[in-house]
Amino acid sequence: MKVSQFTRGLGAVSSFSFEDSPVLVVEHFWSAEDRRLFREGMDRAVWKSLSDMPNVREDFPHAGNWAKAEIGPAEGAHFLSRLELSCIREYIESFPHIVGRHMGFSYYSYSAGDCLLTHDDTDQGRPTAGHRALQRRIAVVAYLHEEWQPDWGGELIIYEKRADPSADSGNLVPTHCIEPRPGSLVLFTVPRYHRVCRVDPTAGQHRRLSIAGWFMTEHASDAEV
Repeated sequence: MKVSQFTRGLGAVSSFSFEDSPVLVVEHFWSAEDRRLFREGMDRAVWKSLSDMPNVREDFPHAGNWAKAEIGPAEGAHFLSRLELSCIREYIESFPHIVGRHMGFSYYSYSAGDCLLTHDDTDQGRPTAGHRALQRRIAVVAYLHEEWQPDWGGELIIYEKRADPSADSGNLVPTHCIEPRPGSLVLFTVPRYHRVCRVDPTAGQHRRLSIAGWFMTEHASDAEV
């Protein structure tokens, strides 16, 4: 397993390309002021626990009872303003026949006992009412808590398929173990198998706080091209 090396400073990010590497981790990307702004938004948000989302709970059984909330408009605008990175724009624009560019992000809170089972983010939304399905292209995770100790768990594990051509999710090898360090930003291309390790009881009342979601594209159908 490769313990991910953190990129330090936006200068290094400016030369990064997803064509060269599928995973980018940036330490100290979010300032203490940024994190405080988002946590204040979390305090105002309306939360739903995993137990309140039966369809999601069916996909992620035995994953504890983590919670999710929508991001307010002001916090969402600030979040996106910080993510105007050339590596994101260039990767998104590399796909052909784009007719729409979309994004979707939410707040997440993981407490002791919570985790997220292995998946690859390709559970795409189905077309509804004549709308096209969106394709998830880049996954984003921003860590917003103020303190996190190694014993508390909650690491993001990213995998790749073994040389065996089987597509079975059990035929995976871990490539990155990413600590949820306060203020860090993680970006990776989709599809890519990953999971969130269970938060350990030693975390006590500390919560693993994050914003997570995707940059997505919408494409013309074959008949429209």
